[in-house]
Amino acid sequence: MLLSYLRERLRLTGTKYGCGGGGCGACTVMVSRYQPSTKTILHYSANACLLPVCQLQGAAVTTVEGIGNTKTRVHPVQERIAKAHGSQCGFCTPGMVMSMYTLLRNKPQPNMEDITEALGGNLCRCTGYRPIVDGCKTFSQESNCCQANGNGAGCCLNGDSSPQRSENLPPQLFDQEDLLPLDPTQDLIFPPELILMAETEPQVSQLFRGDRMVWVSPVSLEELIQLKTSHPQAPLVMGNTNIGPDIKFKGAWHPIIISPTRVQELFKVTKTPQGVCIGAGCSLSVVKALLEGLVQEIPEEKTEIYRSLLQQLGNLGGQQIRNVATIGGNIVSAYPNSDLNPVFAAGNCILNVASKRGRQEILLNKDFFVGFGKTSLKPDEVVLSVFIPVSRQGEFMRAFRQAPRKENALATVTTGMRVMFTEGSSVVKELSIYYGGVGPCTVSATKTCAAVIGRKWDEQTLSEAYTQLLDEISLSPSHPGGQVEFRRSLTLSLLFKFNLQMLHKLWEMDNKVGLIGLETNMVTFSGCHKNVWFFFQAVVKDQSGDDPVGRPIMHRSAISQATGEAVYCDDIPKMEGELHLVLVTSTRPHAKILDIDISEALQVPGVVDVITSKDIPGKKFRTFTGIDEDILAQNEVSCVGHMVCAVVADTRNQAKRGAAVVKIGYEDLPGPVFTVEEAIEKQSFFLPKRMIEQGNVDEAFDKVDHIYEGAIRLGGQEHFYMETQSMVVVPSGEERELKVYLSCQHPTYAQESIAETLGIPSNRVSCHVKRVGGAFGGKVTKTSIIACITSVAAWKTGRAVRCVLERGEDMLITGARHPVLGKHKVGFMNNGRIMAADLHYYANSGNTADESLLVIEKILLHLDNAYNVPNLRGRSVACKTNLPSNTAFRGFGVPQSMLVTENMINDVAMISQYFLFLEQIREINMYKEVSLTHYKFEFDPKNLLRCWDECKEKSDYDRRRKSIGQFNQQNRWKKRGMATIPIKFDIFCVCVSVRQAASLVHIYKDGSVLVSHGGTEMGQGIHTKMQQVASRELHIPASLIHITETNTSAVPNTCPSAASFGTDANGMAVKDACETLYQRLEPVRKQNPEGTWQIWVFHIDKQEGQPYAYYTYGACCSEVEVDCLTGDYRTVRTDIVMDIGRSINPSVDIGQIEGAFIQGLGLYTMEELKFSPSGVLYTRGPSQYKIPAVCDIPLQFNVYLLSGSDNPHAIYSSKGIGEPVLFLGSSVFFAIKDAVAASRVEAGMVGPFTLDSPATPERTCLACNTPFTQKIPASKQGSFQPWALNIP
Repeated sequence: MLLSYLRERLRLTGTKYGCGGGGCGACTVMVSRYQPSTKTILHYSANACLLPVCQLQGAAVTTVEGIGNTKTRVHPVQERIAKAHGSQCGFCTPGMVMSMYTLLRNKPQPNMEDITEALGGNLCRCTGYRPIVDGCKTFSQESNCCQANGNGAGCCLNGDSSPQRSENLPPQLFDQEDLLPLDPTQDLIFPPELILMAETEPQVSQLFRGDRMVWVSPVSLEELIQLKTSHPQAPLVMGNTNIGPDIKFKGAWHPIIISPTRVQELFKVTKTPQGVCIGAGCSLSVVKALLEGLVQEIPEEKTEIYRSLLQQLGNLGGQQIRNVATIGGNIVSAYPNSDLNPVFAAGNCILNVASKRGRQEILLNKDFFVGFGKTSLKPDEVVLSVFIPVSRQGEFMRAFRQAPRKENALATVTTGMRVMFTEGSSVVKELSIYYGGVGPCTVSATKTCAAVIGRKWDEQTLSEAYTQLLDEISLSPSHPGGQVEFRRSLTLSLLFKFNLQMLHKLWEMDNKVGLIGLETNMVTFSGCHKNVWFFFQAVVKDQSGDDPVGRPIMHRSAISQATGEAVYCDDIPKMEGELHLVLVTSTRPHAKILDIDISEALQVPGVVDVITSKDIPGKKFRTFTGIDEDILAQNEVSCVGHMVCAVVADTRNQAKRGAAVVKIGYEDLPGPVFTVEEAIEKQSFFLPKRMIEQGNVDEAFDKVDHIYEGAIRLGGQEHFYMETQSMVVVPSGEERELKVYLSCQHPTYAQESIAETLGIPSNRVSCHVKRVGGAFGGKVTKTSIIACITSVAAWKTGRAVRCVLERGEDMLITGARHPVLGKHKVGFMNNGRIMAADLHYYANSGNTADESLLVIEKILLHLDNAYNVPNLRGRSVACKTNLPSNTAFRGFGVPQSMLVTENMINDVAMISQYFLFLEQIREINMYKEVSLTHYKFEFDPKNLLRCWDECKEKSDYDRRRKSIGQFNQQNRWKKRGMATIPIKFDIFCVCVSVRQAASLVHIYKDGSVLVSHGGTEMGQGIHTKMQQVASRELHIPASLIHITETNTSAVPNTCPSAASFGTDANGMAVKDACETLYQRLEPVRKQNPEGTWQIWVFHIDKQEGQPYAYYTYGACCSEVEVDCLTGDYRTVRTDIVMDIGRSINPSVDIGQIEGAFIQGLGLYTMEELKFSPSGVLYTRGPSQYKIPAVCDIPLQFNVYLLSGSDNPHAIYSSKGIGEPVLFLGSSVFFAIKDAVAASRVEAGMVGPFTLDSPATPERTCLACNTPFTQKIPASKQGSFQPWALNIP
């Protein structure tokens, strides 16, 4: 693939490996091709991980290195994303840059829709996307409009002018006036030699032979047909979006591949009055552009099918996928949940196919799709084109889809529906309905259509159609993909949507069959993102201009990250004799290991050795929280994904082949445990259990007016850091020394682990961390274990060993956030005052303890959140199950803990006799004055209450709450909801032994300063803040200060970069070290007061610092709009107010706030880990596991930093911010629940109800309890085996 060619052969490492399947956009490049027929150059973005190098003959490929760098000239795209603070960990940044760069090459002045579409195929886990969009938006003329900036009053478009407006604006995060202009004349030209080659050299067939595969590229249709006749089983590969992932992830093997990308007949487009014939080789982007043109050219009544296809094309894959995937490939792939095939089939489209026997036309209908991935095409037939007819008078068509994410996600259910009415009436002449996602292939509702044809389109007819459809399309309770009840309800809901729109059409045609003012536009979540509104404290007026503290300083590595020059672990050049390591993991959830047969693996060419537990010279286990965990399984495996051994080979592919033939003999053990209910039944726990209590809970329950018991389930969350687990271990060959380069949050722990595993002193191991491409808690324990295994391999072979996990391996092995079952019993008075609460937390820890015992402690310490409950008891337990071990994740148990508490508050509000809003119940129970927490910590909630009040004020809560009530009264099938959530988050680590930090500061004779500290840079901006601290304390410009890497040889015994105290701890250490040095220079300064810094300097020193405990406060108000028929939602607006003291760097802190919020939004509304009934993880990549994308940003997103706040317990009165805001993403969850409650009221259902987290469209739709979900018969529990486990 192009990605490995760029990175390994050409050493162009700016293009990153993120997933290997085209789902994340980290490997985006621009491909340019010359079109001889039009003498134009086509530029398009593509995923390098899916692009075969042998398919790029005649193409120019531009990578992030090619458009600009720090040595010559930075491109405006690179500069603007960096200066807009759109690069945190930076791993996704080159892909973002290339997506935007390609857009600008095609459209130098894009609009906001162009920008969001271009970025739709790129994922980011750090920023929350807003700063990326803001940086890109500077290229759009819309960005200068008053309305786009959130100020419609006095808008320039209305002819108004506001010359004083800029004076009233708060401080800005970046200056748009200080940006390089975009000059298209300075872009790289297309290589003239490629133009000459395309115009003069004859096209000839190409053949490439590999070790196991032959790639053939014909140039004529005749040759293509001959090849297909000779090799009927050989797949045709154009965009490689289907075959490529199958080869990589499913182990598919094809000895011959035919690539007809140069067969011109496959790209012809013919327009006729009857319709358009599109070549099968045309990309989906080309098809989209063609249909958009046709919709503008021909009368609207003839474009029904075209507009339906456009609706589906807008959400199908990311831009990079649409640029290479072809219309023919999309049809013949015959995926069961295809977005386009139901539309093609319902629209009576026709395929033109050719073979040795000649050409023929095939109607796309129910007979064409015959099974999973199968069609009626014969093996030797080639699809030439697809004919899409124009629509006729009285003919209407619609397409609908529901997917786990609004864009760039495979559909759960998709449909194409076409109806034709008899002229002048509402009688149905033709009806065609096709569904995807409810069978092994595209399915026709033939019987339902037959029951409607010939009848009037009215409620009685459609009511009978729903019944017929329910009988016609059924799914077994164990159907692959699960969500059976939801999918069946969607078939009805989507038909109902079609019904509403057709009633409206008939009413427009003056056939009095519908209701005037029908709610027909069902939650079309359109519109571009507005500018966010920021407020942060400006620095004091007398602060020196050279003092950077408190200013929005750009991330110190942002430019290097945007140019691709920033070096991550796997970017380190390959060393002489370097080996690659691939792990072999268990395929059984609970079994004894009988034997490990490595003989066949050792016969694979290139394989050097296989590492087992017997090869470990030192400790064969690691101890976390007092419980041992094997580094490599010795006698028993306890989950699917348990690491058993590792294969080392000359190349990664050779190591993978070797790993595939390692044979492990198992003897299954009885009774594997997967859920917390099973763990409770079998008393499978990691001890000790935890409990905390204040007051007398049992006695208080006897005195309250109401008692209610409820529960909520919170699923796990994959870290999905963009850079997978990566490390390189290099033996020095002298005195048993090892240098370890790794992507890790806690290099000291990795150092200790490696030393103990090898049986050598820690002073022989030096760990180096330049930067980390995202971590979020997931690069501590498992990283250290994998580093131990890699070190054993390097130790045994005496050669450097590199281990970089593929995305699927990473997700399988490394664990996730702990799923939790939370139960509550609450006692409260008639006025809503809670007097007693008893909460139980059951955390699914997985097969090893890892950090679970610390997590369940933190759960109990935060169960009060912002509420003063006089009698409070909490109990937590870590359940031992046979799933991969879960581990630390941003928030460390707090997001689970507080969700249970807030859900309890929610239930109280729904029972309260006074019918109080949720926010009123929260206010009644909040801490009001200096108080003691349930763990006897005294604090003043003044700033908590300030955040709450300001949040309600800034969000215009009262007016909007009334407006939402009016909206819900006027709309039956879409509802709005709003929720305001407070947070009180303590900043410290439960384990005192790691709450320490150190710093080493060097001052060189030329005046430059080198700062080393124990924190690792993983996007949170710690290096940038340390540079600001040193600049202030040494009274020198930040430009004189450099931070190179985190190195255990320079700064020993470091604390982990976790728990939001990295800046507090390391900042104090840097501050103390710089203060000491500055004081030592005092005599020199006095002797020469007129001297410069460069004249004074000559000292070095080291000093330690100590962080302190305090609270970070905040509040968040979110409003959503929910489609009750499908469960889809859109976050309309979010307002966040945070007390973070006095920010050291507002741009970094606001970036952390936004990124944490979006990650929390993912946790509570969309991210789902799915396990099979035998404990196998289904969700192993971005195609199955959906994190928020650019389409999920709130339409209006406002962030305010509380003014006038100080914090004497941390450096420069700042506060930790990395973790607290994640929980505020639950405001979207509770807003969804608020909207669902409004829907349930109309269905006659009041009072508390269950909505587990995440509030996916499935759960939301079923909770709305519409007439269509009520029609679905529930499957009897225990009568079938579900497709997936219900975790926790």
